[in-house]
Amino acid sequence: MGETVRSLAYGEWPSPIDAATAAAHDGSPEFVGFVGDEVWWTEPRPTEAGRRTLVRRRADGTEEPVLPAPWNVRTRVIEYGGRPWAAAVRDGVPLVVFVNFADQRLYRYEPGGEPRPLTPVSPVGQGLRWADPVLLPERGEAWCVLEEFTGDGPGDVRRVLAAVPLDGSAAGDRGAVRELSDGRHRFVTGPRLAPDGRRAAWLGWDHPRMPWDGTELLVADVTADGTLRDARTVAGGPEESVAQADWTPDGRLLYASDRTGWWNLYRDGEPVCPREEEFGGPLWKLGLCWFAPLDSGLIAVLHGRGAPVLGILDPETCEVVDAAGPWSEFTPTLAAHGERVVAVGAGPRSAHEVVELDTRTGHARVIGARHEDAVDPAYYPEPRVRTFTGPDGREIHAQVYPPHHPGCTGPADERPPYVIRAHGGPTGRAPLVLDLEIAYFTSRGIGVAEVNYGGSTGYGREYRNRLRGQWGVVDVEDCAAVALALADEGTADRDRLAVRGGSAGGWTAAASLTTTDVYACGTIGYPVLDLTGWGAGETHDFESQYLESLIGPRTEVPERYTARSPATHADRLTAPFLMLQGLDDVICPPAQCERFLARLAGRGVPHAYLTFEGEGHGFRRAETMVRALEAELSLYAQVFGMRPPGVPALELGT
Repeated sequence: MGETVRSLAYGEWPSPIDAATAAAHDGSPEFVGFVGDEVWWTEPRPTEAGRRTLVRRRADGTEEPVLPAPWNVRTRVIEYGGRPWAAAVRDGVPLVVFVNFADQRLYRYEPGGEPRPLTPVSPVGQGLRWADPVLLPERGEAWCVLEEFTGDGPGDVRRVLAAVPLDGSAAGDRGAVRELSDGRHRFVTGPRLAPDGRRAAWLGWDHPRMPWDGTELLVADVTADGTLRDARTVAGGPEESVAQADWTPDGRLLYASDRTGWWNLYRDGEPVCPREEEFGGPLWKLGLCWFAPLDSGLIAVLHGRGAPVLGILDPETCEVVDAAGPWSEFTPTLAAHGERVVAVGAGPRSAHEVVELDTRTGHARVIGARHEDAVDPAYYPEPRVRTFTGPDGREIHAQVYPPHHPGCTGPADERPPYVIRAHGGPTGRAPLVLDLEIAYFTSRGIGVAEVNYGGSTGYGREYRNRLRGQWGVVDVEDCAAVALALADEGTADRDRLAVRGGSAGGWTAAASLTTTDVYACGTIGYPVLDLTGWGAGETHDFESQYLESLIGPRTEVPERYTARSPATHADRLTAPFLMLQGLDDVICPPAQCERFLARLAGRGVPHAYLTFEGEGHGFRRAETMVRALEAELSLYAQVFGMRPPGVPALELGT
């Protein structure tokens, strides 16, 4: 029997997707790898204080966590982190090295034993941190990135390639760690060793560039005693971003460079199948991976315009065969072993899963973190990928999620409210995948649109460069253009538009509320609000000079830093808003929010400021995510005149 469809006010539809369900399914498997014939990866545990655990999938298909709570496999290098583990099989037993989040030490572990520290705790600044390890048991070492603080400030830091002895001799002795590189670059990625072990390749870059602006690919000779000699730059530069490098099984250097305006592959400097699409992406974490060479000479690749998909590239014929399956988007983690490839894929109806591709048959299957429907999939949103026209006729990419419910529709004479979501980064993009936070709204009758504004990745360097010098302008204009287009075409209610974002998206939301009259309210998460303070000294080293490209050289256009800051225009803000902030955030510290709110005091603008102890940049604990999501819905309900069932009211003060 067909269910009768009821007409109910938008925002008041009963939904089985509550905030706890959305929070429990937040996060994604990361950093896949082969350990012998087994596949391992890291996985979030929102209900275990937000830790990440290492998971192994045995040959018989059973999955088990490698380390019990409270072990948290995650590195803080460059604050966004990177690959936190490596493993190899010795005498039939896995030997693992991993970084533990709480103390940032590198540990050695063999299943059945206890983890043993390999590195000391530094008495200076924020300590010694490690990332992107390569295990070299025959040398008795793990080679990795060392981030070492030299003082108490966030910029008092150096980064080098280092060799950590596996025998534990450096656990209490910093002097026992062997430095491999000379520190000529402010930032480095972990080394990749040629198959014969005689050459090492890595990436380096320097302030004020971000890795998607310009990096250098370095190659050095590895001597018999394990030192690196004659490091030379073989690709890259100030306006060329090399995103990843590795070696083919026959010893050729393979890398992804955007020298043509698109990240394409090169083998020993020669282009492999040039195309106007991306075979790389922004290096927000050390050890991200968009390609993996196979023994057969083929290359597993993540590629596309917009969403990256998994394919197998034949470098001789330029043919790419994509994995068949329901996954429309893959995250930048890949590993290859023989003819097997593992990756992490998701789609509009499934969250991120560990996927294995058999390159001989082209058959792909889920082998880990399998998506299971927490609710009836009839309540999932049905996204539409769209392109809008912005100022100057420029293209704006977006994903639109209309309200969707199997048993409800809105009143015929009403248009639904819409939330415009600005992604973080800002160098990044909103993935086209099942996100129960979006479904939380759409299943209640509130539409959502994710805007991949100018500056987003996946559309070539020219699209990415639109934001150069224009942060707080192009992102704001593009979000507004999508919001108004949805209202003009009758998709959204012009009087019930909201804007929301976290991190750089929090900046865009705040800038939108202080410089436009498009939105009735907004949600601002762990934002950048005051550019005069956000930079050297107030944020972490990795992004401390990001504004040089996003806004302009501080020495040349200092007034622009003041003029663009939402904090400068706090007096123009009239729309109600919700502000969310982790108290342990070192990337966008709470001081930014506090200064903004102080400037707003006494102006009568309804708002709420929720802070969360133990949370950093982006929320990881289930209880935090529940509180934040319910508060966001309550804000929209109060401003848009809706009464959603079962949602605690957020108290708005002035």
